[in-house]
Amino acid sequence: MKTRALLPAACSVALVTLAQVGMRWSLMRLPHLESWPVARIADIAWAPAALLVASIGAYGASLLCWLAALRHLPLNRAYPLLSVSYALVYLASALLPGLEGSFSLRKSIGVALVLLGVTLIHARAPASQARAPR
Repeated sequence: MKTRALLPAACSVALVTLAQVGMRWSLMRLPHLESWPVARIADIAWAPAALLVASIGAYGASLLCWLAALRHLPLNRAYPLLSVSYALVYLASALLPGLEGSFSLRKSIGVALVLLGVTLIHARAPASQARAPR
């Protein structure tokens, strides 16, 4: 896979992972969504609110990176790369304090299988199995 295709895909995965972790951290510290319409400005914790806005921005930036990746990768090879973010979010939520995630053998095996699947999709076929272009 060429760097020109891999770099925007990797940026998209990283940004969407950061967005998920940022939104989780923010929403755990902000008032419940039901109270937002009536929340007083003085009651809003500004650091979590700013991180929430930045996380939404990271989603937008992730989309732009994804569009660049799709320009250079076939969809059937690009789309599985998004699954890497599932593994990264799982690791971040379990490792970073305050996100209330935890490791378990079952979850870890599931994440390992997802990563194995992505690896198999992107592995090069042995020369003996490679098809000649038509």
